[in-house]
Amino acid sequence: MEERTIRIVAVGDERLAGVGDPRALGWYGRVLARTSDEEVRVESFSLPAPGESVEALSLRWFEEAMRRFGQNTDNRLVVALNDRDVDLSQSTARSRLNLANILDSASQNGIRVFVVGPAPSVDDERNRVLSELNAAYADVTTRRSHAYVDAFNPLVDHENYRRDLAANGGQPGQTAYGLIAWLVLHRGWYQWLGLPQAD
Repeated sequence: MEERTIRIVAVGDERLAGVGDPRALGWYGRVLARTSDEEVRVESFSLPAPGESVEALSLRWFEEAMRRFGQNTDNRLVVALNDRDVDLSQSTARSRLNLANILDSASQNGIRVFVVGPAPSVDDERNRVLSELNAAYADVTTRRSHAYVDAFNPLVDHENYRRDLAANGGQPGQTAYGLIAWLVLHRGWYQWLGLPQAD
């Protein structure tokens, strides 16, 4: 019996690469470390680009991902969103459209997508705008029947998360990355891959 191979391409910014994590894992490395099955081979290719907006991501993901997907593999895409669009002078609708373009293109090519929403900052004003973006991202993703993990609402008032960001100049450290990883693992990751939940 031929072994099933899942090939995951993950795109996002420097947080996808775990920048600032003393263990150099970030949330994605922690998730992969808990992703295994004796009957399935999981291959992952991480393609972060620092400081990238959703529009920039929408322009580059397809060419880069398709070079790594296989003809006979179960191809999956992880999209790790961030808060960069808060700094751009564009509407929430524009950000939503850019994500929709990624999702629609993936669907047209038979690629299932797992979207991890932006995590909150320590700036309350910034978080008010980010809350709207997160809601828009969640809506456009679920309407297209892809998986979405809300990393914003569970963490925006989380004491340990906020303390970790404050101690690391506003960026996530080991604790914050661990909390994001927990959310991903417990909000649909294994179901999305068709794998049994790890203990």
